[in-house]
Amino acid sequence: MQQYTLRTKLMMACAISAGLTGAAYAQSNTAELDAAYAVNDLLPPEAKPGECYARVYIPAVEKQVARQVLVKEASEELQVVEAEFKTIVETIEVAKEAEKLELIPAVFKTETTTVELEPEKEIEEVIPAVYEDIVEKVKIREAYKTWKKGEGPIQKYDEATGEIMCLVEIPAEYNEVTKRVVKTPPRTITKVIPAQMKTMEVRVMVEPPKTKTVKIPAKFEEVEVRKLVTPSKIDRIEIPARYETVYETVKASPGRMEWRPILCSTNVSEDIISRLQIALREKGFNVGVIDGVLGAGTMNAVKRYQKDNGLAEGQITIETLEALDVAIR
Repeated sequence: MQQYTLRTKLMMACAISAGLTGAAYAQSNTAELDAAYAVNDLLPPEAKPGECYARVYIPAVEKQVARQVLVKEASEELQVVEAEFKTIVETIEVAKEAEKLELIPAVFKTETTTVELEPEKEIEEVIPAVYEDIVEKVKIREAYKTWKKGEGPIQKYDEATGEIMCLVEIPAEYNEVTKRVVKTPPRTITKVIPAQMKTMEVRVMVEPPKTKTVKIPAKFEEVEVRKLVTPSKIDRIEIPARYETVYETVKASPGRMEWRPILCSTNVSEDIISRLQIALREKGFNVGVIDGVLGAGTMNAVKRYQKDNGLAEGQITIETLEALDVAIR
């Protein structure tokens, strides 16, 4: 039962390395796997104390085989041989003698003149009133007389004597009030604004435009003319068949099972796993958290790295560590 389980695992490893799933896995190369399982079934060769070995799957080796493929069959091509010409120089008349009317423009001179831009005018300007502030005293209470208690050298001795009373005159009271009065009333004045003049230069026509008849002589040019020397013809050209080299991928050697030194509890440490995780991440393989723990994320990254680089699959082999430059120390 244990041997069947190991065989089943090896079949799965072969199918996965070949990219097979489901029904394809059931129809995978069972004969090849049986052969790989039967070979090297002994114990690991030349093992040393402290080392760990495991049977791992060595992927099949493929090679490129070149072969010639007919791309185009032999044929015949018609090629047109163009006619041959020679160039000669001839003198030709490109324009006949003619007459044309030539316009003689008008003659102008510049004169200085003064023009009125705006006539003289009068405007009414309002001069506002001028005010000033004056202060007036306003009586708020008339002067009056009243009795007030007084003091003398002898005050009353007893209840029979009377108090001293004095008649006092209280002057009138005034308040100062500020008034704003017109110092100069508003008025209107008339202002004269002189006319605005400008001296400017103007162009005055002295002679009107006119025309005259001008003779244009005939015009000749030397031109290059192509003359036919040899007429065109058609040649038949044999085109040989064309072949191309194509490359096919064939299996050079089948996949097999071999004993290989691996990383195990005897020679593993948290430092080695951490350095393995860092090396895989630097190669672009996601291992998750760099924690020194050999979890599912790290194992999946190892499997992808081994598959992409054609390394033995199934365990963390010493070959894989060396490929990643991870030393066991």
